[in-house]
Amino acid sequence: MFELINKLAGAYGPSGNEKQVSALIRSILKDKVDEIREDALGNLICVKKGSGKKFMLAAHMDQIGVIVTFIDDKGFLRFGNIGGLRPQVILGQRVVFENGTTGVIWYEENIDDIKKLKLDKMYIDIGATSREEAEGMVKLGDQAVYAADTKLQNGKIISKCMDNRIGCAILVQMALNSPKTENEIYYVFTAQEEVGLRGARTAAFGIVPDMALAVDVTGTGDTPESKPMAVRLGAGPTIKIKDASVISHPAVKDRLIERAKSANIPYQFEIMTFGGTDAGSIHITAGGIPSGGVSVPTRHIHSSAEIVDMKDVENAVELLEHFVK
Repeated sequence: MFELINKLAGAYGPSGNEKQVSALIRSILKDKVDEIREDALGNLICVKKGSGKKFMLAAHMDQIGVIVTFIDDKGFLRFGNIGGLRPQVILGQRVVFENGTTGVIWYEENIDDIKKLKLDKMYIDIGATSREEAEGMVKLGDQAVYAADTKLQNGKIISKCMDNRIGCAILVQMALNSPKTENEIYYVFTAQEEVGLRGARTAAFGIVPDMALAVDVTGTGDTPESKPMAVRLGAGPTIKIKDASVISHPAVKDRLIERAKSANIPYQFEIMTFGGTDAGSIHITAGGIPSGGVSVPTRHIHSSAEIVDMKDVENAVELLEHFVK
């Protein structure tokens, strides 16, 4: 499964520009599902038809990034954020644009306190010496994402954009496994989650499923001096109780717990006081849809080196397969 994860993590796909990720998933699943379509917002919807209930499984394709807002006379790029970025995390990081142009994020030298660092005091250096030279490399409105590779080490994956290519990989692997069920399964790879859970809303409105799950990442409480959180790497995927965007429907939550117990799949509970997933927009769509979530414990979220445990990923696939049967 690592090869699949590596391919998905390597695809360029900031919010609103997920076409490379969508094309990759389409190429992998084109002969494995009964129908593939794309809606107006860019969601990729892959359907395994059945005569039973409609299950929607959603994983967002988009990743956080930056967008060029100004190019100065010396060729340095000012930028804005696409999704949640912290200045202290992106400082010194390499970023890559869709055309392959690479730059490094740095800060104005007159800042004397790193705590005062803000995005509007930072720039991207692409090695240009003038505005004209820079404009030959990138344009206003161009987007860039972290430039980093994907490694498997000690059973852990270290990579950019595990949020949420790991969720995409889980759904792709599940579709390839094609679990036997009479239910109709909608594998939905959503757009623009990082900027407001947008794609999942339109997809759910078009599908109107009987039950839905968002498959995403969640933070952990197992690193030094971390905020207290009862989630740790390698202890199993999490079953969402709540986050800032949704309180899981009891029927969904209980079904997940029962399936995990009956199949001896390790699991944890996710109770987050901040953040959200696609379930936040799905559950208030089309008159209300019973929704919940399964998440993969992930360290260093929204950095260029997020870490997940392969065992958690594999157990998430197994849990979802039992869930839809």
